[in-house]
Amino acid sequence: MATLGAELSRVEPGLVEIAVDFREGLSQQHGFFHAGVTSTLMDSAGGYAAFSLFPPESSVLTVEFKINLLAPAQGDRLVARGRVYKPGRTLTICDVEGLVFGAKGERVCAKMQQTLMRLDGRADMPAAG
Repeated sequence: MATLGAELSRVEPGLVEIAVDFREGLSQQHGFFHAGVTSTLMDSAGGYAAFSLFPPESSVLTVEFKINLLAPAQGDRLVARGRVYKPGRTLTICDVEGLVFGAKGERVCAKMQQTLMRLDGRADMPAAG
């Protein structure tokens, strides 16, 4: 997320938003946020939403996701809003929206359904130096 310049903009139990401001390095050939950026933010927002409900000694891993790109991600800011749809002991299902904010106001540009696995007794890997 640091590479993209993204930030946590909202954190509640079962709900996380991650946002990034537009810049050319995050765009595709038509000047929209790249689908890779959109899906990365959405994957992380859903993952953190699930993780927010997990016990402290656990970690999270995405098992699968399905994304629908509904409209061009054209705007000044991209926000991924992840919500836990169905919490589980091992698998958690999240619903994630990709929203763009700009001259046209707030628009949904993508929807994702995501399955995450809770890993007990396994710490996250340390960041590479």
